[in-house]
Amino acid sequence: MNTFTMAFTLPEQLSHDAARSTFYWTPKAVGSFTSPVGPSLGQFGPVRPANADLVRLAVLVYAADRSVTRRANGSSWSQRRLQLHIPVTDPDAWQASQAHWEALLGFLSGDAWSLAFHPAQLPTEAATYRYAGAHRVVLLSGGADSAVGALLSQHELGERRQLLFSHIGATNLAPRQREVATRIAALTGSRGLAHHQIRFSRKTTQPNGHRFPDERSTRTRSLLFLALGLAMASIEQVELHIPENGFASLNLPLGADQRGSVSTRTTHPYFLHELSRLATVTGAHAPISNPLSAMTKGEMFTRVRDLVGAKAASEFLSMTHSCGHTGHRSLGYPVLSHCGVCFGCLLRRASFRASHLTDHTSYLDTKDDPRLAAYLRDKSVAASLRGFLGRGLRTADLITLTLPDHYPLADAKSLIERGMHELETLSR
Repeated sequence: MNTFTMAFTLPEQLSHDAARSTFYWTPKAVGSFTSPVGPSLGQFGPVRPANADLVRLAVLVYAADRSVTRRANGSSWSQRRLQLHIPVTDPDAWQASQAHWEALLGFLSGDAWSLAFHPAQLPTEAATYRYAGAHRVVLLSGGADSAVGALLSQHELGERRQLLFSHIGATNLAPRQREVATRIAALTGSRGLAHHQIRFSRKTTQPNGHRFPDERSTRTRSLLFLALGLAMASIEQVELHIPENGFASLNLPLGADQRGSVSTRTTHPYFLHELSRLATVTGAHAPISNPLSAMTKGEMFTRVRDLVGAKAASEFLSMTHSCGHTGHRSLGYPVLSHCGVCFGCLLRRASFRASHLTDHTSYLDTKDDPRLAAYLRDKSVAASLRGFLGRGLRTADLITLTLPDHYPLADAKSLIERGMHELETLSR
């Protein structure tokens, strides 16, 4: 069992055992994290206490996820057992739904989680807030789906303001997020579109030099993104949008060897529904919506084309980033290049074709570079995708979906079939 907890002050002498099991989150960012905010989120503003609790839960989940490697017995996707001791303002409220939180985290990451909650002795932080009057918070990752969601949201709001909220993982993505936000403002005629970026990451080492293990899959990172967005939304008591095409959100496995959480399930309708329900039970502000949940990615692209015209839509969508890999930077290629062969890239390419838009995306070219060719062969899901499309949608596939009660199975089946039809354009 891998056991972790969180503390808010750094001891003068940090022992090796404490460095292995405790993550230190201090108001001055002297500890285990790179963060512009303290554990009470005072730099965000007057965040509801239970929402700050949710962020601390998400931070500890993310840090533990990063710090325990999956590789074991020849497999790089081993299930891990993780135990967390989480500081919250009302332990009884969280403890009452402990088993449900553990199950939800298991659904998200595929691991076995054990949670315990204890009273938080939080440091004092001044609250400052810069976004008064926001009618909605929209998560903006820099990917095509979040960009489409933010564009359609601002068009719907008209003169009313929204806040675009970005979590910076790869620092190279930060300028792209700003460029996308600027283009949304131009396309919608929105003046002073608010955009808040935050870089929050676990450091590679503890203050005493202890080096963390580094697990790169981090299936739970988007939970932190959601929790931070909800914290910001709690200030004005507004809804949080996390835009993602419904086909990808269902996380349908491409083959029998891909059962379980191979990619993120953070926008899966069951996960969003349960997260909102459980967070609300603890007293957090948690109205979450995926406005694109009933649409394929091609249908989303078509909506943008119909709204701003084909040329503008092509330019706007091509500037976004959808690739799931960054390893090609070790071969000397820009990290924001698209590999072209991961599921995100293949779905992107199919969506441009399905919406009859020109794709200006820069995909990696293996010409005259055998190292890159070998790298892309290893990363490609094209064969799995062809097999999935060749055999068609089966009842066994639908059984794996774990839909919430309010989501009709017939709607999911129709959505998947439309998404598969778009992917088939890649072979034409």
